[in-house]
Amino acid sequence: MKKLFIISDKNKKSEIIKNKLEKKIKLTSLIKSDFIIVIGGDGFMLQTLKKYYKYKKPFYGINSGDYGFLMNKFHEKNIFKNFLKTDLIKISPLQMIVKNKYGKIKRSIAINEISILRQSKQAASMLVKNGSKNIIKKLRGDGLLVCTPAGSTAYNLSVHGPILNLNSNKLAISPVSPFRPRRWKGKIVSNKSNIYIKNLNPKKRPISAVADNFEVRNAVEIRVYENKKIKFNLLYNKNNSIEKKIKIEQIRNEVGR
Repeated sequence: MKKLFIISDKNKKSEIIKNKLEKKIKLTSLIKSDFIIVIGGDGFMLQTLKKYYKYKKPFYGINSGDYGFLMNKFHEKNIFKNFLKTDLIKISPLQMIVKNKYGKIKRSIAINEISILRQSKQAASMLVKNGSKNIIKKLRGDGLLVCTPAGSTAYNLSVHGPILNLNSNKLAISPVSPFRPRRWKGKIVSNKSNIYIKNLNPKKRPISAVADNFEVRNAVEIRVYENKKIKFNLLYNKNNSIEKKIKIEQIRNEVGR
């Protein structure tokens, strides 16, 4: 049996699952473990990945939240079988570098998406470029998302952005409630892209930049790219892989049109 280490959220359901596992599995330290079991929801998994990815361990998520897109279902009877028969998925996060109105630089990574959102009653006004080429000279609206394939079925799908296959080597740029140009649907770009976003009117139209759950307010300039130096190793049950979940969402999206 593989050596396991458990990290659990502090809600009641997570504690129940943790207690059941501790009675059946001999646990070890984080350093000696073969992989890390994460008990919680998607939000807790995102926090855990960012905190522990430097240990270079695979993560096996057990869902105790709502949907649990990044997680596996908990099956007490087949728990050992599920641990042994898994598929390994490697995901690189987005890197966000933000300069705020005070000239300070903030950095963070995001597994799902970078959200650029208005932070006042005024609509945001932004220039968006890919390298030296303009994607859109002036976007007016509630904001903009840059998402990974893994995050394309999350907030991105809610704003009618495209669902990306996990191996597509693409990123999606999707507007949030665009006012001008009203019918702009966004753009799919290569995951090698270097995306630059500039607030065209920071005094009147302040914006915030959010990397998953890390927010920088009063952003003036934002750079986003895929950080290929970082790899998150995620383990999924063979009948419940993240690729399968993405395909299910693609079918639902097509049926709903």
